[in-house]
Amino acid sequence: MPNKARGESEFLAGDQSYVMKLTLGALAEIENALSVKSLSDIGTKLKNLGSGDIAAIASALLRGGGFSLSPGDVLKLATDLGSLIGAITDAFDAVGLGHHAASTSVKDSSGPLAGTTSSPSP
Repeated sequence: MPNKARGESEFLAGDQSYVMKLTLGALAEIENALSVKSLSDIGTKLKNLGSGDIAAIASALLRGGGFSLSPGDVLKLATDLGSLIGAITDAFDAVGLGHHAASTSVKDSSGPLAGTTSSPSP
């Protein structure tokens, strides 16, 4: 179970639970993977990600949570895209770098990963 007070998020892949955490090391990996130079650039880049970018971000956050998975390993996980993106969003929100407000819907949000949901749309 993730410790939200420590900035952790969690998702399931098959029967395995994975914890993500946005550490300083993970943040540096994400900046490098996305070819950005500052925190403000990350928010802009997160709105237009490809599958390789998502895998690289998830891989960095998983290492922060104590799991050693490469971006290629992340792409092979038995999980849905919504769960993975939801966990990434939760990891950023947990440390105050997300823009998730309880009073607005995610689709109306202007923050990172805007317009995504953690479960399939009907």
